[in-house]
Amino acid sequence: MRHLAISLALLAGALLPASAYTDHRGHNVDSLERVVARWTPDAIDKATEEELIDLNRAYRDLMLGYEVINGEKAVFYARKAIAISRRKGWTEATGDAARHIGQYFYAREQFDSAMVWFQESLACVEKMAAGATSPSHPEGYAEKDIDDSRSSLYGAIGNLYNVMGDIPTAMDYYGKAGEIFDKYGWNESNSVLYYNIGETWVDEKDYAQALPAYEKSLDYARTAGDSLLVANALKGLGGLYMDTGKTWKALRCLQEADKYYSLHDDQEFRFRMENLDFMSQVLQAQKKALAWWLAILALVIVLLVGLTLVLRRLRRLRREQAEAAEVIDETLEELRGAPAGEHLELTDRERQVLSLISGGKTNPQIAEALFLSPETIKWYRKKLLAKFDVPTSAALISKAKDLGLV
Repeated sequence: MRHLAISLALLAGALLPASAYTDHRGHNVDSLERVVARWTPDAIDKATEEELIDLNRAYRDLMLGYEVINGEKAVFYARKAIAISRRKGWTEATGDAARHIGQYFYAREQFDSAMVWFQESLACVEKMAAGATSPSHPEGYAEKDIDDSRSSLYGAIGNLYNVMGDIPTAMDYYGKAGEIFDKYGWNESNSVLYYNIGETWVDEKDYAQALPAYEKSLDYARTAGDSLLVANALKGLGGLYMDTGKTWKALRCLQEADKYYSLHDDQEFRFRMENLDFMSQVLQAQKKALAWWLAILALVIVLLVGLTLVLRRLRRLRREQAEAAEVIDETLEELRGAPAGEHLELTDRERQVLSLISGGKTNPQIAEALFLSPETIKWYRKKLLAKFDVPTSAALISKAKDLGLV
C-alpha cells in the first residue's frame, strides 16, 4: 500500500541522476565504505559536480544499507550526504536524508530531535513546491509528487505530536494529510489515517470522537476494496464497543473482522491475534454480565415469591379479621336481643353452616365453601351445639330436622 499516513516514507525514487553513477547497492556495506573512504575533506572540496553526485549517492546507499543493522552508522552517512547536498543546494536530497535521520530519532523516542529533522525535511518539500530544482529534476517537481511527500511528512509530524501528548496539533497535521489523500482519492491512506485517529481518541477515552473516526476508516477501506483495511477498521470499532460496554455490537464487529483477517493469514498476524484477544475479552464480559443478570433475576423471583406469600398472608389476616368482627357482631346482637323461651334465632351465617353440617360436610369443606377459615367454622359448630343444647353434630342435625330448620 502507498501513501500510508503512519508510514514515514517520503521519497522512494532516485534523488540524483543515474548517469555517471556506479550503483554500489549490489555490494556489501564494507566494500562500499572502502569506496568512499578515499574522499577526504580536501578531496571533496576539489571534486567535480559529477563526482559529488556520485559520492552523495554512495553516502545515501550506505545510509540505507545501515538503516536496519546499525542506526548510528546510517545517521553518520546521512549527515555526510546532507553536508554535500546543502552545499550544492540539492533540496530533494537534503530532505530525504533529513527524513531518515528523523526516523532514527523517532524510533529511539528522542522526539525533540526527530521533530527538528522532520521539520527540515518538510521545509525542503516546501522549497521544491516553490520551484527549487535538482540535477535529477532540472525542470522542477510535479504537484502530485510534492503532495505525496507533504502527506507523508504531515503524518510523521502528526505522530510525533501525538506521542508527545499534543493531540490538537497532531489532529491538525492529520487533517492536512487527509485533505491530500482526499484530493487524489487515496482511500487506503485515509483508511489507515482515520484508524490511527480512532486509536488516538480511544487512548484519550474520548469515545464520542473515536466512533466517527473508525466509521470513516471503514468507509474508506470499503471504497478502496481493501479487505485487510476493512478488518482493521472493524477491529477498531469492536474494541471501542467493548470499552463502552456494548458487547453484542463489539462481538459482531470482531467476528466480521476475523472473517476478513482469515483471507490474509500471511499478513498482519499481530492484528488478528489482537482481534481474537478482543473477542475473548468480549465473551468473558458477556459471561459475567449474564451471571449478573441471572443473579438479579433469581433475586427478583425470590422477592416476588416472598411478596406473594406476604400478600396472601395479609389477605388471610384481613379475612380472619372480618370473620372475627362478624362473629363478635352476631354475638353482641344475640346478647342484646335474644328472646326468652325455646324459640331458636339463627343468623344467616349460622343457617349456612348448619345447612352444610347437615349435608355431611367437614370443617375444611365448609370453610372452603363459605370462604372462611377452618377455625371460624369450628367456632360456629361449637356455637350451634350450644344453642341447640346438644353434645354432637349428629344430635345437632337430628334436632334441627325436628325443628324444621334443615
